[in-house]
Amino acid sequence: MDLTHRPRRLRRDRIRGLVSETSLEPADLIAPVFVDATTDERVPIESMPGHERVPIAEAVPRVEEVLATGVEAVMLFGIPESKDPEGSRAWAADGVVQEATRRIMGETDAYVITDACLCEYTDHGHCGPLEEELAEAADPGMADSTMTVDNDATLEALQRIAASQARAGADMIAPSGMIDGMVGAIREGLDGAGYREVPIMSYAAKYESAFYGPFRDAADGAPAFGDRRHYQMDPANAREARREVALDVEQGADVLMVKPALPYLDIVSDLRREFDHPIAAYNVSGEYAMLHAAADRGWLELEAVARESLLSIKRAGADLILTYFAEDVARSL
Repeated sequence: MDLTHRPRRLRRDRIRGLVSETSLEPADLIAPVFVDATTDERVPIESMPGHERVPIAEAVPRVEEVLATGVEAVMLFGIPESKDPEGSRAWAADGVVQEATRRIMGETDAYVITDACLCEYTDHGHCGPLEEELAEAADPGMADSTMTVDNDATLEALQRIAASQARAGADMIAPSGMIDGMVGAIREGLDGAGYREVPIMSYAAKYESAFYGPFRDAADGAPAFGDRRHYQMDPANAREARREVALDVEQGADVLMVKPALPYLDIVSDLRREFDHPIAAYNVSGEYAMLHAAADRGWLELEAVARESLLSIKRAGADLILTYFAEDVARSL
């Protein structure tokens, strides 16, 4: 028997770690934090075990809990005290994310990334102000009207949001709505307001996914009608992701996000091969919740599958992982 080539030699203890091809570190992870202007106490998120909405007064202690695990970066999502059709509380100087950012930046060393989107702030739950759209028909009198996101009005709103978040001290702005032209508009708005050094992490390939359900519970951002398939990507499409990302790169994106992560590892891998930019992946709420549900039934060992999941995302090519497992996994590293 020819045993000249025996891969098992390098799988033994002690040598195994030395030849490991992929590493996972706390510094690779970003922890989402939900700040809620409607409550004075922490509110558990039922569909996301271990996570809570925290009041503005608890934003700093919550971020300090994250930092204690070795994770250095947080992503802030806000639940405002009121909503309107335009989502105007998203860019208010005293808005929930702006106030939380000022406090966190003033009292911690966290790297603060702010979500720039309107779905949590509009009373209809879509990612921008709406306009009426007439469907084509042979007889104009028979045309149906539907409501759709007004792209240009949304770009103006995103400029205001990004500038207000940067003014509050945000280290990085993360537009998540998949609105056409959003990166270019935000870059222009930040530069014009004097924030040329604030980078943009674009949700450059965000799919219309069934894995977002628990997040919409957490952030109170479910659409009141319809869905978001007209501005989020078709899960069937891979080549389209490369086109979308190329547009964001051309417009000045600094970091490129793929969302969700696990069902789209092929997209992460494709983008890693094609682009030099840092690649981020969002290990979303549904990915988190399904592992918790299986672990609760005794079908999986939670810590092991969580770590393996994040390692697979890193192996596919992600440099950064936004994940609800950030603290738990960081403690085990």
